[in-house]
Amino acid sequence: MVSLGSLATFAIAAWLLIVVPGPSVLFVISRGVALGRRAGVLTAVGNAGGAYTQALLVAAGLGTLVERSLAVYTAVKLAGAAYLVWLGVQAIRHRHEQRIDPAGPSEPRSPRRLLADGYVVGVANPKVIVFFAAILTQFVDPNGAPVPIQMAILGLVFVAIALVSDSAWGLLAGSLRTWLARSPCRLRALAGGGGLITIGLGVRLAFTDRST
Repeated sequence: MVSLGSLATFAIAAWLLIVVPGPSVLFVISRGVALGRRAGVLTAVGNAGGAYTQALLVAAGLGTLVERSLAVYTAVKLAGAAYLVWLGVQAIRHRHEQRIDPAGPSEPRSPRRLLADGYVVGVANPKVIVFFAAILTQFVDPNGAPVPIQMAILGLVFVAIALVSDSAWGLLAGSLRTWLARSPCRLRALAGGGGLITIGLGVRLAFTDRST
């Protein structure tokens, strides 16, 4: 298995990456602001599932292909960017459907849909798979368990840290929504603003490269 020293060092490296908000975190925040705390947490859970899928792909040897092939990297990046833009447009189009219920924030999307949206954004983030491809092998013990198993364990550590951090952001954003959304006009503005942020994230992702 992976040594405790390697796990601790990797956990620190993962935490340093995770605490800097990127597209996934900002997407969770935008969902929390637009749809409430539960939506923010479910989006974070789905995103974590997408990130772990990437870790498993790297463990299976596919991460190197994305890291080294410009065409594959670009395809993954543009797919993720297009999905983010589509989600942002949908949020703006349906902003008038937002409302606050006395029992709590409304969520027009089903839990399955929220999980799926988070998963797609997580699995289509090329920066994460490049990070995994470049970092995971550095913490593998050649005298330990089979390399794919060690890499899967390291990926699980990364995802666990990201899930705690992102869920906290989602809860905070959802609380902010409840605090701000005291009128239909402000709630619609929040939903529209979240849509604009999501579109901006998609555009930003489309124009980033592997060196940034």
